[in-house]
Amino acid sequence: MRFIGFGLTIAATTTVIAVGSTAVGQSERAVAPIEVDLAMAELGKRLFFDPRLSGDATLSCASCHVPELGFSDGLALSEAYAGSLHFRNTPTLINTAHRDAWMHDGRLGTNLNDVTREMLTETYLMNMDMRMMQERVRQDPVYVEMFAAAGLGTPSNGGVRNAIPAYLSTLISRGAPYDTGDLSEEAARGEALFFGDAGCSACHTGDRFTDDQPHVTGVPDNPDIWAEPLRHIGFITYAKFMGVANYMNLRADPGAYVRGHEADGSTFGSFMTPTLRELTYTGPYMHNGVFETLYEVVAFYNDGGGDAPNKDPRLQPLGLSSGQRSDLVAFLEALSGEPLTGPEFVWEEEIPYDYPAIENWRETEN
Repeated sequence: MRFIGFGLTIAATTTVIAVGSTAVGQSERAVAPIEVDLAMAELGKRLFFDPRLSGDATLSCASCHVPELGFSDGLALSEAYAGSLHFRNTPTLINTAHRDAWMHDGRLGTNLNDVTREMLTETYLMNMDMRMMQERVRQDPVYVEMFAAAGLGTPSNGGVRNAIPAYLSTLISRGAPYDTGDLSEEAARGEALFFGDAGCSACHTGDRFTDDQPHVTGVPDNPDIWAEPLRHIGFITYAKFMGVANYMNLRADPGAYVRGHEADGSTFGSFMTPTLRELTYTGPYMHNGVFETLYEVVAFYNDGGGDAPNKDPRLQPLGLSSGQRSDLVAFLEALSGEPLTGPEFVWEEEIPYDYPAIENWRETEN
């Protein structure tokens, strides 16, 4: 069997390739490409778009991470597994393979294999039993061949957790005006502010524009988390599991506090600095989607952030004019590149579920 991926046709052998913005002739400003195994990434792509990886077989990874929306979902607060709702905004997956800690609270910090497992098995996300998932992929003859082509042998949940991260490693920003040197006059003025008087680069550093650290900025609460019972239940499930005290009465997201449970509460309400790449696709913004537009985000920081007793002291009113705020927005928009919506990133073939049952399955080795 042969598979189509990244514009190439491959057989059962695999090829290690680099996928990323510098691979298409961009400057050193661009996010660095990552070497991936072509057959492994192609398998991960099919898995990413397959709803059978959720408990009730209705929700795929792509249900919440939509390619046309920068692999976010366009909602202030994400949806979740049937019968529940989530209490945070869906982040982009573009460039996520470069991170060292994942989720808005940074609670997962080993590798994407761990992140994939949590997304699949968490009850309010995809609610998948890994044993059931393994049986589902083993019964699909396409997966049997794709796993073999990727060097993974018989389909397994461990193979799934390796293949999806390989696919995620292909989601690298490309073609942003900031990278190609095609900034407008407004964006160029915004760049000077960003790295100068506005002080944005104190936390938004590097090619992904994040220091990958948590900070308290006083982002306003999103009352829908507490007003909608299913979202509140999702929060309670999370907070109980993470050992947050008094979670039944809590009406605030602790954020990265769950990583260390600092006794002085200094990290309560802190959240990982988000990447600024692909912002034009990924609104609403902040960990709880409380801001609809980039103009609101810039206005928030121009005012010195929100109210919080432990707010980062670097956040002070900026006093930027309306024109300067517009220039900053223009620069932020220039950090968005070409949408990753082509066949090299999206599984476009139908995933059939009506493959023939195995004859004499009780006597057949699994």
